[in-house]
Amino acid sequence: MAWQTCALVALLVFGAAAQDGESDLRTLATWMCGSFSSGAQAREDAEYLDIKLNMVRIWPARDDGYWLYVEQAVAWSQNEPYRQRVYHLTHVGADIYQSEVFELRDPLRFAGAWRTDAPLSDQSPDSLEARQGCAIILRKHGDAFIGCTLGRLCESTLRGAAFATSEVEITEMHLLSWDRGFAATGAQVWGAEKGGYVFEKTADHALD
Repeated sequence: MAWQTCALVALLVFGAAAQDGESDLRTLATWMCGSFSSGAQAREDAEYLDIKLNMVRIWPARDDGYWLYVEQAVAWSQNEPYRQRVYHLTHVGADIYQSEVFELRDPLRFAGAWRTDAPLSDQSPDSLEARQGCAIILRKHGDAFIGCTLGRLCESTLRGAAFATSEVEITEMHLLSWDRGFAATGAQVWGAEKGGYVFEKTADHALD
C-alpha cells in the first residue's frame, strides 16, 4: 500500500484550495457502500481474522455530504458487531476529502440496521458522539482514495493505548484498512502488526 501518501495528505489538507470535487466525493461514497470480507486474507494468513464489514448510506435527503452507517463483526458472530460507527464524507478542497467518525449511543440496538430499508431513520447527527481527532483525511490518488488520521490526535484508551491511528486505501472493489493503538511511548498495543486488513467487496449497496 502507498501509506507514505498519508504524510502528503497531512501536508496538503490545510492549504487545499477549494474546487468542485462533488463527482469524486460521490465516487468515494459509492465505493465505500457495500459488503466486504477479509475472508481470503484470513485463509492465507492465520494472523488475520475473517471480518465482515458492511456500509450503507443513511439520511439521503441531507445535502451536507454523505452519511454512512458502518458495522464490523467477526464472521462467526455477525449479529454482535464489535464496531459500529457513522462516517460523514465531505469534500475539503482540491483533491482532499474527509471522513469524520461518530459513535452511536447504545450501539448494539442498531445491530443489523444495514439490512433495513431506511437504516437509522429515527436518528440524526445530533444523536451521535463525534470522535474528535479521529477523522480520516483522504486524497484522490489515481484510481484510489488513500488516507489516514493525523498524528496522535485520535485518543484511545483501548488495551492501554493513548492514541489510535487509521490508514486506508479505497478502490472500486477493495478496501484496505490498518487500525492500530499505541501507548504514549509509541509502542503498539493493539491492531494488526504486519499490515492492514484487506477487504474484498462482495456486494454493492446502492447510494440512492
